[in-house]
Amino acid sequence: MTKTAKEYLSDILILNLEKTEFEWLMDAIAQVVDAKSRKDLYMTYSLSTSKIKDAPIHDFGEKDFQWRSYLEQQNASTLEMSRILLLLSVLESDEVFLKPVQQLIQISDKTELETFLKYLVLLPKSEHFKFAAVEALRTNIATVFNAISQHNPYPARYFTNAEWNQMYLKAAFMQQDLKKIPDVDNMANKDLTRIVSDYAHERWAASRDIDPMFWRPVSPFLEGALIEDMERLFQSENEREQKAATLVCFHSDTEAGKKLLKTHNTHLEQVEKGELTWKNL
Repeated sequence: MTKTAKEYLSDILILNLEKTEFEWLMDAIAQVVDAKSRKDLYMTYSLSTSKIKDAPIHDFGEKDFQWRSYLEQQNASTLEMSRILLLLSVLESDEVFLKPVQQLIQISDKTELETFLKYLVLLPKSEHFKFAAVEALRTNIATVFNAISQHNPYPARYFTNAEWNQMYLKAAFMQQDLKKIPDVDNMANKDLTRIVSDYAHERWAASRDIDPMFWRPVSPFLEGALIEDMERLFQSENEREQKAATLVCFHSDTEAGKKLLKTHNTHLEQVEKGELTWKNL
């Protein structure tokens, strides 16, 4: 039988916390749930920093849990998982906790906010916390922005195209690792294609480089000015730009893409053999 997120988090905390730490946490959660108390929730959340020693999770338990690889990618820690288990438990117990948890997010410090953002997707009715995810797109603090944008399935599930496009452009502007943004192919849209091309032209006009990964979502919409953009990439002295253009055209169903590959096929065989992908560009 498949375990719930709550059951799995409880299991990995048993494996990673001292017995006294785990017992304190479970007793505290039970008291908050029974009392339905905002004050007790905030106190338990605050006390967790002194009651639980923060350390990397070293044992993630069962391999078949759907979020295991996600928690590993996020380098989940004992304090993070303890706090998320607290929030998950109270939210599942009663809707009376929804507003207190929302307010807790609003008054959180930077480190706490990063934890919320990284693990929002684990919370029940996580769409109710979208305000925090969207607000994180406005920050210039890289660790906060990356908490929502990198290795995080939340944006692809709950963001509008406009919000997702804003996140993708901001990641490029902040020169973050675009490989770490999931679901780029699935979230590709025509507006984003225009944004990518316009941004590239601005960078070129200022004699600035562009991460070749930035072009990934344009494949389904290869037409007009984008064809000229691909020509420019193919003729670039930067081999990564040539490879990016090859990947864009290879994954495009357009006649324009196929035509470009007939002329610019230096890296085509690598792509066809699976030796060159967006993951290893």
